[in-house]
Amino acid sequence: MQKQQKFTFDEKMSDLIKEDHSLLLVISRFGLSLGFGDKTVKEVCDTNDIDCYTFLAVVNFLSEGNFAIANTNEDISIEAIVNYLRNAHSYFLGFKLPAIRKKLLEAVNVADQNIPYDIIFMKFFDEYVSEVQKHMEYEDKTVFPYALQLQNGQKNAKYKISVFHSRHNEIDSKLEELKNLLIKYYPAKEGNHLLTEVLFDILSCEIDIASHNRVEDYLFVPAIEAIERKNNAER
Repeated sequence: MQKQQKFTFDEKMSDLIKEDHSLLLVISRFGLSLGFGDKTVKEVCDTNDIDCYTFLAVVNFLSEGNFAIANTNEDISIEAIVNYLRNAHSYFLGFKLPAIRKKLLEAVNVADQNIPYDIIFMKFFDEYVSEVQKHMEYEDKTVFPYALQLQNGQKNAKYKISVFHSRHNEIDSKLEELKNLLIKYYPAKEGNHLLTEVLFDILSCEIDIASHNRVEDYLFVPAIEAIERKNNAER
């Protein structure tokens, strides 16, 4: 028996956001802008040429907070999910992480400290961003083109999605160290609201990137594996 999805095609798009505010990020990464009126999910997706099945697969997967996928991997649109993942990369690398860096530098750049906390913290943060950038650039330049080739019927014997999956390691060890330093050891002055805000931003970004990685692991990779199995069966 197929599991009943939380959100369906005839749900109002605005109700998704009211129900789960974190879906604002998902909606924007599918290239959708606000101003839905009373249009349903299907109406909004059809108007914007977004594969509605894939949109709902991602929305329900993230909102339900579990990894039991009720959707059939073969029905996922590779083009739609690749566009979603690429837009997420642009958000992290081009907006969110630079914004956090700017706040962090301002929060820890205190002239009367005996220890150069600004140098220490920025080093940890920049090393983390460098790892994220390498990880996402590999996906943009190698993994996603391969996936789109498969969807278009082009076979590639030199690469398999298992290569990506095996090197899809956690990229948050440096961020974990930075969080611990900020929480445990930084001698913040009373009422340092900026430091509190930037720490909250770091924690939120960590959760967001973890969710992004789960979409890749539990939706994107199985969809590609399904195409690879089909191609092997046809040989």
